[in-house]
Amino acid sequence: MRAQRDGAADEEKTGRRRWRFPPRRRPLREERPSRERRPFLRRALRIDYPRGGRRGVRRWLPSWRQLLLVAGTGTAALTGWMVWFYLNTAVPEDLNSFATQQNNVYYWADGTEMARIGPTNRQEVPLGQVPEPVQWAVLAAENETFYTDPGISVTGIGRAVVQMVTGGDTQGGSTITQQYVKNIYLNQRQDMSRKLSEIAIAIKLDDRMSKQDILAGYLNTSWFGRGSYGIERAAAAYYGKDVSQLDPSEGAFLAALLKGAGQYDPAVSPENRKRAEERWSWILDRMVEVGRLSAAERARYTVFPEPRPQPKSAGLSGQTGYLVDMARAYVESHSDITPAQFDLGGHQIHTTFEKSRVDALAAAVQEGTAGIDPDKRESDKLLKVGAASVAPDGRVVALYGGPDYLKQGFNNANTTTVPIGSAFTPVVYAAGLGQGVQRQRGGDRTPVTPATTYNGDDGVNVMTPEGPYWGRDGKIVKTANDGKRNWGTVTLRNAVEQSVNGPLMQLGMDVGLDRVQKTATDLGLLPNTLGDLVPALGVGNSTPSALRTADAYAAFAAGGTHTDPYSVLRISRNGVQLPLRQPTPVQALTPSVAGDVDAALKGSVRDGAAKPAAEAGPNLAAKPGTTTDRTAGWFVGYNGQLSTAVTVFRADLKDMKLLSLEGLGGATPDTSDATVPARIWTAYMKTTAPGR
Repeated sequence: MRAQRDGAADEEKTGRRRWRFPPRRRPLREERPSRERRPFLRRALRIDYPRGGRRGVRRWLPSWRQLLLVAGTGTAALTGWMVWFYLNTAVPEDLNSFATQQNNVYYWADGTEMARIGPTNRQEVPLGQVPEPVQWAVLAAENETFYTDPGISVTGIGRAVVQMVTGGDTQGGSTITQQYVKNIYLNQRQDMSRKLSEIAIAIKLDDRMSKQDILAGYLNTSWFGRGSYGIERAAAAYYGKDVSQLDPSEGAFLAALLKGAGQYDPAVSPENRKRAEERWSWILDRMVEVGRLSAAERARYTVFPEPRPQPKSAGLSGQTGYLVDMARAYVESHSDITPAQFDLGGHQIHTTFEKSRVDALAAAVQEGTAGIDPDKRESDKLLKVGAASVAPDGRVVALYGGPDYLKQGFNNANTTTVPIGSAFTPVVYAAGLGQGVQRQRGGDRTPVTPATTYNGDDGVNVMTPEGPYWGRDGKIVKTANDGKRNWGTVTLRNAVEQSVNGPLMQLGMDVGLDRVQKTATDLGLLPNTLGDLVPALGVGNSTPSALRTADAYAAFAAGGTHTDPYSVLRISRNGVQLPLRQPTPVQALTPSVAGDVDAALKGSVRDGAAKPAAEAGPNLAAKPGTTTDRTAGWFVGYNGQLSTAVTVFRADLKDMKLLSLEGLGGATPDTSDATVPARIWTAYMKTTAPGR
């Protein structure tokens, strides 16, 4: 009634009726709607999802209580699992196989022993013999908080897990203790299971052992490269001294090797040297930052402490060292065996090398270079010979890397700095036969046959579809034949047989230099050894090794089938065979094209430029190779069983600057630079003829 009276009064004042409602009275507890009484825990664990009383998107958005419940449950489960994993991970009783390290044994193709390399170079020393600055060089580089951490680094582990998930480097999060655990108890796999085991054992080990003992164990078991396990043997391998004689600068370099000796040994490559110098300098700076090297002492070390050259094993004399190096490189690039694992020894490496052919090739080099006398003739100094012999299925049966591996570790058979010259023209010929030519821009391609003719005169303008090809010097590029001889109109087959360079240079332009490169890579020549896309590509500005060149020619004898060269048949460790990836044959050329190239190369031996080699036996196919600047001579060919490439050049191995071959062995200026390699090739192929 009061509400009605108030409304009437307001109506009198404003002319508008106003309604008032009595306030809602909160019912007494006993008057409230009853609800089901549930135990508190049951109500707390009740999952109200999708959420009742909500509409639209809000119905599917979890509440903060639900989020906390899920997060708490997950955290509790993970914590429980980690506690269980920790309690059930025992410290292994057996160490890794340092006590049973063995030699690596290399075998000839017939199963007889070729070389025994080892044992692993390791010698344990007490921590007191390692100078404190050397210890801190390692700690500054790897784990500066070593003496205060519990054996692990939480931030480092988090970083390592992220890197592992994203495919990055997984070694960045390990403390010294973790790395020691990995060295002596576990393996080098980078997976979550191994990482978790490493963490658990590291925590337990840190509780059982003193920090000094852990650091000593780490320094005595880490791999430093050059076959050396432990810092004592590393000091001997790199500086020829006892570890106690190392200064902080030398210690910083050895500490750099712990990040990966294969990437930081300066003797391996110029790139390694650059990385080593940068990390060496960084480690010295880090020692100053952590207070373990004064700035004044740091200022004394401005010159990189150059390690001594890697000593060669006495068992690697003659050609053996070149063979062992090639076999080891093949294993490391075609298996999952790391260099550190390989240095532990115990491997049996069965190679493709045939001792009789290796000996025959070395004897042929001696015979073919008999007239070379560097003491009497300046033109004979610094002569280098490289040769390789490959079967049609890719097996490397022999090579000649130099006079003696212990005197010259550089492998002449595998060098990629010497231009191949006109020995490349069969590749151009194959590209033309297989892909035809295009003489008009955008026009159709025209087939090419062995009977297709070209102008064989010297000094002919090299043409493009638009006209003459202008070189970077502003002049028209012209063809150049050996001896500036004019041949008139010649067929392509005759140009290959007689080594007439001009037509093959123009053929390369007509085919398309990019297509010539594609044919070369299909035949196994490595892309980084192929020359620039200029007319000189057709006559050999590329620098493939003798090994790869012999392998490419093998495809001409095998009906166009190409197999990358390989030097290891199988590998085992302690009698258990290990996985080894072998090359797969591919059809690089059609049998018809391969047959046409084969016919031209056989014609070259029969009555062409390679005729001096005909005495080596029947069914020979070969091609000499020379360069316009006279810096290299080649002879490449096959007899159906083996394809062999021989190269000669003059160079100082310090800078690999090539010198002229003119006058080599006292020859007249017009003597072909392919003469010496032809003599070597002929002498060797005589020993490989059927029945010999």
